[in-house]
Amino acid sequence: MDDKPKLDGIVLTEAQKKSRRERSLAIAWALGILVVLFFAVTMVKGPGVLVRPM
Repeated sequence: MDDKPKLDGIVLTEAQKKSRRERSLAIAWALGILVVLFFAVTMVKGPGVLVRPM
């Protein structure tokens, strides 16, 4: 019944794989730096950040 050949999908070249990995690492570094920045700003503001009226 299934006479259609199976497709493997898109096959990336080595250059494309390297580019994807570099882009992923750049995004990971940017997210990490952003998390550290937010944490540092919160620590600089002190515990008063958590004390506020509801």
